[in-house]
Amino acid sequence: MPIKITVDSHYTSLLKAISWRLLGSLDTFVLSWLVTGQAQLAFSIAFLELFSKIILYWLHERVWLKITKVDGSASKVTEVYNSST
Repeated sequence: MPIKITVDSHYTSLLKAISWRLLGSLDTFVLSWLVTGQAQLAFSIAFLELFSKIILYWLHERVWLKITKVDGSASKVTEVYNSST
């Protein structure tokens, strides 16, 4: 029985990374503010972390697709068959 896998395009992976990082950076800002008591320092930490984590997430997505040998073209649906068949 085939399993259908939808593969994200590079653009979709980037958009997902950005939206996830905005949420994550908001969390980092709040936690940094609570720990340091300084909003400016918390903002600096969250701002730097925003860009570093977007890049790392995007690279992780692209490497993961290569490791699993799934074609990364836009809106591609790949059929994968279970090894038991």
